Amino acid sequence: MLDSATLFSLKLSLQVAGLATVLVMASGIGMAYLLARRDFFGKELLDICLTLPLVLPPTVTGYYLIILFGRNGVIGRLVYEWTGWTIMFSWQAAVLASYVVALPLMIKTTRAALEAVDRNLINASYTLGHSEWRTALWVVLPLAKKGIIAGTVLTFARALGEFGATLMLAGNIPGKTDTMPLAIYTLASSGEWRQANFMVIFLTLISGLFLYVANRFSRRMA
Repeated sequence: MLDSATLFSLKLSLQVAGLATVLVMASGIGMAYLLARRDFFGKELLDICLTLPLVLPPTVTGYYLIILFGRNGVIGRLVYEWTGWTIMFSWQAAVLASYVVALPLMIKTTRAALEAVDRNLINASYTLGHSEWRTALWVVLPLAKKGIIAGTVLTFARALGEFGATLMLAGNIPGKTDTMPLAIYTLASSGEWRQANFMVIFLTLISGLFLYVANRFSRRMA
């Protein structure tokens, strides 16, 4: 029987991953469209900045988040002065960390799907008098939906397994910010192998399932 602490970590991880995925979808699709369909000054630099969390050590990403959103950070200081609230050491910080590290997966996958859409179909839509907005909504995005779904699945899996940046920004506070990866670290450190084994197996199975689903959609794009 799972204890309350383990159940809390399971629930928190699903909550954090779910919210992070919604935020990634809301912003990542638009960013991917911008990179796929527009040419502008600084495009490659923007692409590098958005992709960096994918290759940087998570602790480095977490450090940057502290610099930006910590109580004395560039943005965090203003928020604290206006509201008296800081995101540090809260479950919302875990959402932010998961969002940042998972966003590049969504952008890369969606951008590839958008760039694979037949340009002739887009031009045909323009010829029929449809605006770019309507063309994107009714032609480009539907044709790229499999890539978008694959990106969404990978985003959720990545957010569910986030550790380093979450530890830096949200901390490892039992009953407050200890997501499954953080709880596994704590359980293994204290020698509570039964609970740690369960959570490891659960994360492994669910991550494998999401990778299988993402691969299925990726193959269908080819």
